[in-house]
Amino acid sequence: MSPATDTAPPPRAALRLVAPVYRRHRLQLAAGFASLLAVDFLQLWVPRIVKKGVDALERGTATRESLLHDGLAIFGVALVIAVLRFSWRYLVLGFSRILERDLRDRLFSHLLLLDRPFYQRHPPGEIMALATNDLTAVQLASGMGLVALTDSVVMTVAALAFMVAIHPTLTLIAVAPMPVLAVLTSILSAKLHQRFKRVQEQFSNLTQFARSTISSIRLIKAYTQEKLQTLQFDRLGRAYIHDNIRVALVQGAIFPLAGLVANASLLLVLFFGGRLTIAGRITAGDFVAFVAYLFMLTWPMMAMGWVTNLFQRGITSLDRIDAVIRARPALTDPAAPHGLPPAPGTFTVQRLAFAYGPALAPALQGIDLRIRPGLTGIVGPTGSGKTTLCHLLARLYPVPDGTIFLDGTDVNALPLAAVRGQIAYVPQEVVLFAETIGANIAIGRPGASRGEIEAVARAAAIHEEILAMPEGYGTRIGERGVKLSGGQQQRLALARALLLDRPFLIIDDGLSAVDMETEHAIIRSLAKYLIGRTCIIVSHRVAPLIEADTIMVLEQGRIAAHGTHRELIARPGFYRSIYEYQTTTGEG
Repeated sequence: MSPATDTAPPPRAALRLVAPVYRRHRLQLAAGFASLLAVDFLQLWVPRIVKKGVDALERGTATRESLLHDGLAIFGVALVIAVLRFSWRYLVLGFSRILERDLRDRLFSHLLLLDRPFYQRHPPGEIMALATNDLTAVQLASGMGLVALTDSVVMTVAALAFMVAIHPTLTLIAVAPMPVLAVLTSILSAKLHQRFKRVQEQFSNLTQFARSTISSIRLIKAYTQEKLQTLQFDRLGRAYIHDNIRVALVQGAIFPLAGLVANASLLLVLFFGGRLTIAGRITAGDFVAFVAYLFMLTWPMMAMGWVTNLFQRGITSLDRIDAVIRARPALTDPAAPHGLPPAPGTFTVQRLAFAYGPALAPALQGIDLRIRPGLTGIVGPTGSGKTTLCHLLARLYPVPDGTIFLDGTDVNALPLAAVRGQIAYVPQEVVLFAETIGANIAIGRPGASRGEIEAVARAAAIHEEILAMPEGYGTRIGERGVKLSGGQQQRLALARALLLDRPFLIIDDGLSAVDMETEHAIIRSLAKYLIGRTCIIVSHRVAPLIEADTIMVLEQGRIAAHGTHRELIARPGFYRSIYEYQTTTGEG
């Protein structure tokens, strides 16, 4: 799936992304291209020196001293060219790396602003392809692409000027085949743009498949799917190679065509220019210089296909990056935000309805509730909307105005960061980084002391297990916490939330992988952290909810019942049924 949207502007509009960087570094670029132009001029001057020596040899006026002088002049020019060539490479190609860095930083910063709906449409593999393959294509177009384009234009114009000065008619004969190359290159470039766009999309698919496979390696091994995954990866790889070959076919046609046209021009010059030299209308030195300029003209003709390829790839990739940067989060700060309540502690929900898409059934409907300081439990069957409610309270999805209030103030009137900064959220799916245990716990408070980290680890009943690990809190847990059990991962996530010390704590089924004894120990240790705070615990088990101030039962996106544990088990319904089942089977 491409990041481009239905309302995407023409590809050239994406150039606005790089225009500010060009303006900031215009002096560096000016110096770099001045060096490049100087190199081109000096290269064009060498045939003039050769012409002078050949004409002197033809007239019989050449001497050792004059030939030595001409040779030293060519050596001096070559030395200056070497210095200037280093200069333009350092300045222009160095700029292309600066552009790549700035564009990568901007892309990364913008990705951090986008919310869950965006990432549900665009998988990580696609984003990774943008940050690697596409950025490289833009860098090449902005560096060597611009250099080759400038070099080609200057060399073409200057070489033609020198050729016209030698013999205008012979110049017209030499360039006669070139319009054919221009037409063919234009046709092939259009095909190249579309085919390369397909290649980038296939690379995104390949990257996403590899990422998801490696991150799910334990499941794949458990289900013995290694062979099937290998076959699927091979199919994606073959499709990627097939599309690359289709690009190569176009590229492969451009270069031979340029070479064919160049050799046709050389043939014409040898035939007609040789006759002019024999007739004495141009000197042997003129003929040698003309052929040298024709060879200089051949490089731009050969480079035309390469330059076209670089720019087609660059503009395609820049357009894909621009589509992501143009994406806007569904959740935004209000134009005139209100101040946060001085001591937030109560959520009020009124007539809340929510669906994940316009064509999808509502996940929540007609929700009315008030969550006060203390412990609130939420229970219900799978798919009843428990996690959705947690997501909305944590401000991860947009909600209509007048549906969720924080201490009487509509959350849509408050800054997003301010509301989220009041909530410590433990999601169902634990997210851990390939870092140390200590760093994972302190991700929200990097400056936390070792004592503070250990205190929350004790509260989450994982401190002793951490100390038993090879390097204690310095133990690296691998990608996505692969070295830890599910219960250990959940308790690390809980410790991380407790360390934030925020007014609201939401635990969305965050103890499901923990045994009952450990779960009871955690609930008891949480008591001191809940003083003066609002805690919401979503659970499939009744045990963590028994001491809750109030329990809400969700069914099919609606609140089916609410009350204390004693009140709910006293009347028929889902809560009493699950309580009786769990106490009978020993799961509660």
